[in-house]
Amino acid sequence: MRMMRMSDWICYAVGYVFLTSGILKLVVSDFKATFMGLSLPFPESLLFLVAITEIACSAFILARMYVRQAAAPLILIILGAIFFTKLPVLMDQGFLTFAFEARLDIVMLILLIMLWQHTSNQQT
Repeated sequence: MRMMRMSDWICYAVGYVFLTSGILKLVVSDFKATFMGLSLPFPESLLFLVAITEIACSAFILARMYVRQAAAPLILIILGAIFFTKLPVLMDQGFLTFAFEARLDIVMLILLIMLWQHTSNQQT
C-alpha cells in the first residue's frame, strides 16, 4: 500500500475547505448579505465570481492538476477575506478576537503558500 505524501493531504484539506465554501456561497443567502455589507462594487456578481473561482480552483487542487495555478487565485481570495472581514475585527475588537476569527483564513493562507511553493520547486 502506497503511503500518501504530505502534499497530497494538504491538497485534500485545502480542496475540501474551498469546495465547500464555494458551494455554500452559491446556496446560502447569508453570504449575499455579507457581501452587500462589505461596500464592494457589484456584490452579487463578485460573490458569484468568488464562489465559481473557489469551486473550480479547489477541483483542480483536489485532482492534483494545475495546483500552482489554482493556488494563486485562492491566495488572492483569502487575502481579500482577511482584509475585508477580519481586519475590521482587529480594529474594533482587538488582537485576540481577530486571532480567533481569522484562524482558518490564516491556516488556509499558509497551506496555499506551501502548495504554491512546493509545486514551483517540483517544476525547477
